Amino acid sequence: MSTANTAFPIQHEPELLGKTVVVIGGSAGIGFETARQARAQGATLILTARNPERLQRAANELNAVSNAAFDATDPASLDRFFRELPMIDHVMVTAGRPYYARLRDMDFAQVRRLVDEHLLLVLQIARNAVNKVRPGGTLLFMSGTAGRRAAVGLGVTSALTAALPALIGNLALELAPIRVNLIAAGFVDTPLSAQLLGDELEQRRNQLRATLPIRRVVEPADVAALAVHIMVNTALTGATYDIDGGQQFVAA
Repeated sequence: MSTANTAFPIQHEPELLGKTVVVIGGSAGIGFETARQARAQGATLILTARNPERLQRAANELNAVSNAAFDATDPASLDRFFRELPMIDHVMVTAGRPYYARLRDMDFAQVRRLVDEHLLLVLQIARNAVNKVRPGGTLLFMSGTAGRRAAVGLGVTSALTAALPALIGNLALELAPIRVNLIAAGFVDTPLSAQLLGDELEQRRNQLRATLPIRRVVEPADVAALAVHIMVNTALTGATYDIDGGQQFVAA
């Protein structure tokens, strides 16, 4: 008679079971993929975005309990959204886009909006979240690694890239035991990247595949996996986590 043991897979409880995750900018790209992975780990989802049609499609696909279409950089709309929230556990913010321009070509209205999206929005969300996020939950924001390298046209982006880690560290102390963290991504193959690059998208992908140490392009799923890990690991706060496939170390 055979005495061979039969191996059975170990079943793990979903890591976000019973948790409520809010994704601001959750209708596409990194935000949508983070929401999808959080849902797969048992989270209850609340999504926001500017475009109501795209947001509703995302909410239906991910079975979100609610969604709200508004511009997150509008203080009145953001305040109203947080006032109406139940108690939550995690907030992921992917709103905003990069801005590239030489000094002589800068549109200062766009620059002010960029500051709104990357600095003031962080402060406004942090202040609104104080009485809504449970202890041990996290506020999770997005930045980049490309702006760490001085280059013509990167002045504003570089300044904001340098400012955000300092702000995150200070907020982590002030909001404790709520955790505050920052993800710094390089190029990520998202619909926004496609929109920004247009016909040059495939050329950029090929360049990155050839030069990045990982020999592939970073995808939204890569960033989302990191975001979910930061939500789950309650030892993480006040830090910046790079995810760019080594882009900052090579001429890519």
